[in-house]
Amino acid sequence: MPVMGKTRKDVVSEFRRSELLTAARTVFSKKGYHDATIDDIAEIAEVAKGTVYLYYKSKKEIYLEALRFGIETLNSELLLRASGPGSCLEKLRILTATKMEYFEENRDFFNIYYSELGKLPSHPAGLELVKDLYFKQAKIFARLLREGVRRGEIRNLNVEKTAFAIADLTRDVTTQRVLGFSKASVKSDTDFVVDFIWKGIAR
Repeated sequence: MPVMGKTRKDVVSEFRRSELLTAARTVFSKKGYHDATIDDIAEIAEVAKGTVYLYYKSKKEIYLEALRFGIETLNSELLLRASGPGSCLEKLRILTATKMEYFEENRDFFNIYYSELGKLPSHPAGLELVKDLYFKQAKIFARLLREGVRRGEIRNLNVEKTAFAIADLTRDVTTQRVLGFSKASVKSDTDFVVDFIWKGIAR
């Protein structure tokens, strides 16, 4: 019987995929991409190795999907926070802190992400993944900026370019944190990023 437009088979399939992706993130975080195996993922997920291959053709495919799953979860959280109440400045601070905290809580996994990032563009699926998630996050910031312009909180500017600049800056500071280059607190780095951005866009 359909559940919210989905069949029981669809629900079971989504649940199984979610379990496998969670297990994959755990394995990749502990062992790294190269040392991780499908057997490891199957063991953590408590399924047969063949079950993993029913959903994913290779380690590369499940890695990319685990990465997508992780960043789409972040983007969903950012979109939720952007839709909440508050001024443009307040929301910018919330989104920046949310992004940093998310990477902080998943530091091991995203350490693997950054170590593999340089290799992903050479892989067609990897290139599409990086572009897709990058543009989605920039759109969230663009939505926030348009709202700020409409309310008169920030000056009239090129929303799209500014959104990409903000996405880049927050990514770079987050990267420093994940790689251990920044020892500052989340609040301190959030204050730095937001103050830097706000001086350039405030009316």
